[in-house]
Amino acid sequence: MHRITGLLAVQTDAQRDRLRLAAFGGAVVAASAVCLLGLSGWFITSAAFAGLAGAAAAQSFNYMMPSAIIRLLAILRTGGRYVERVCGHEAALKAVARLRPLLFSNIAAGPPAQALALSSGDLSGRLVQDVDALQTLFVRRSALWSLAAGAVSSGLLATIASPMAGAVLLAVMALTCAGCLAISRRLAAPAGREIRTAMGALKDRLAALEAAAPELRAYGLDSWAVREVQDAAARHDRARISLSRAGGWLSVWQAAGTAAAVGLVILATGGASLPLTALAALVAVMGIDSAAGLAAAMQQNGAACEAVGRLDAVLSGGQPSGVTPTDPSLALSIMGELARPPARIGLVGPSGSGKTTLVERLTGLREIEAGEARIGGIDASSIACRDRRALFSVSAQEVRLLDGTVRENLALANPAAHDDATLWAALEDASLAARIRSSPEGLDARIGPNGERLSGGERRRLGLARALLRDAPWLVLDEPTEGLDAATEAQVMVNLQRRLERTGQGLILISHRGAPRALCETLFRVEDGGRLAPVPGQTAAA
Repeated sequence: MHRITGLLAVQTDAQRDRLRLAAFGGAVVAASAVCLLGLSGWFITSAAFAGLAGAAAAQSFNYMMPSAIIRLLAILRTGGRYVERVCGHEAALKAVARLRPLLFSNIAAGPPAQALALSSGDLSGRLVQDVDALQTLFVRRSALWSLAAGAVSSGLLATIASPMAGAVLLAVMALTCAGCLAISRRLAAPAGREIRTAMGALKDRLAALEAAAPELRAYGLDSWAVREVQDAAARHDRARISLSRAGGWLSVWQAAGTAAAVGLVILATGGASLPLTALAALVAVMGIDSAAGLAAAMQQNGAACEAVGRLDAVLSGGQPSGVTPTDPSLALSIMGELARPPARIGLVGPSGSGKTTLVERLTGLREIEAGEARIGGIDASSIACRDRRALFSVSAQEVRLLDGTVRENLALANPAAHDDATLWAALEDASLAARIRSSPEGLDARIGPNGERLSGGERRRLGLARALLRDAPWLVLDEPTEGLDAATEAQVMVNLQRRLERTGQGLILISHRGAPRALCETLFRVEDGGRLAPVPGQTAAA
C-alpha cells in the first residue's frame, strides 16, 4: 500500500459519518429530482387534459395531492443538496487540514536525501495544490450513490409507462456512463496529470527566481525572468485549456445521451397515455442528469491520481524506526574522538572543508555513513533521524525565519515555552532583548518574510535565541556571531558561557572567529574527507 493511500484511508475512516451523510444526501437529491420532474410532467399534462375535457372533469381532477407531493419533493431535493454539500465539503476540508501536517511530519522524519531532493517551490506545490486536488476524492464520493439512486428511481418510473421504456432508459444511462469514462481516460486524465506537474514546475521556477530577485535586477535580467515565468505559466494554462476542452466533450456526450434517452424512451412507451409518456420522457432527462456528478468526478480524477502519485513519491522509502540510545550521558564518538556533555568541542578548518556537512550528518539533516559516528554507544546510522535530531539543538549558519512574530519564531524550537519569562531569558542570552523591547509590540512584533525587518546580525541572534530554548543534551552552533560587531559578540559569548555552565549542555561549535572558539575546551580541524585532527592548544589562537 502506498504511504499516501494509507493516510487517505485513515482520513476516510475518520470522516466516515460525514461521508455517509453526504452519500445519503446525494441519493435523496437524485431520487427527488427524478420524481419531481417526472411527476411534474405527468401532473401538467394530466391537468391540461382535464381542463380540455370540460368543467366536470376539471372539478373532479385531484390537484391537491400531486401539488403537495411536488412541494415535498422540492423540499427534499433542496435539503438533500444542502446535506450533501455541507457534509461532503466539511469531510474534505477536515481531511485536508489533517493531511498536510501529517505529510509534512512524514517528509521531515524521512530520509534526508529524499527531503533535500525537493526544492522549496516543488515541496510547496505538493503540500498545497496537490493536497487540494485530493479534496475531490472526498467530495465526489457521493456521486456513485447519486447515480445509483437516479438510475433506480428513473428506471422504476419509466417502467410505469412501459417496461421497455425502463429497460431502454437504463441501457442508455449505462452507455452514457461508459462514454464519460472513455472521454475521461482519453482527454481529462492526461490533462489533469499535466496540470499537477505544470503547477509544480511553475512554483519551483517562481521560488528560484524570487530568491535571486536582487541579483536579477542588478544584472538587468528582469525581462529574462519574466519570460521564464511566462513559459512555465503557459504550460500550466495549456493543461487547463485541455481539461476544460475535456469537460466540454463530457457535456456534449451527456447532452447527446439525454437526447437519445428522451427519443428512445418515447418510442418505447408504445401505446401509453400522453401523461405517462411525458412522465417517462422527463424522467429520462433527470436519469441522465444524475450521472453529471460522476462525469465531474471523472474530469477531476486525473489530477487527483497524479496528486496521489506525486505525494506518494515524497513519502516512499520512509525512515525506519531505528535504535534509541540508552546511554544517559549521550556520549558522542566522531571519527574516533569521544566527548560527553558538558564538553565543548570546536570544529575549525578552511571554508569548504566539510565542517557544516559533518554536523548536518551527525544531527540527522543529511545521510550519515555507518561507522562515521556513535551516539550513546550506538552507531548513528542506525538511529532514526527523528530520534537523532531530538538530541541536538541547532543554530544553523543560514538562519531561516517565519513571516510571523518574534514569539512564533521562538516557539519553533520549543512549542511548550509559552511563558514570556522563558522567551525573554533566551533573548537576553542572545543579546537581543533590548532590540525587541524597543518595539511597541514586544514579543508580538512581526519580523517580515525571513526576518526582513531585522538586520543580518539580529536575525542571527534570533536564531541563536531559538536554539537556546530547546532542551537538548547538545547545543550546535554554526558561525553564531558572524556579522556581529566585537562588543555584541563579546556580550553574546559571556551570556553563552553562563548558560552552558547553568544547563550543563554540551557544545559543538563551528566558527572562524577567535572569541567563540575561546569557549571550547577542545578544537578539532576538519580535513578533507571529514576526518578530524586534534588542534594543539585550546585557545582562540589555535
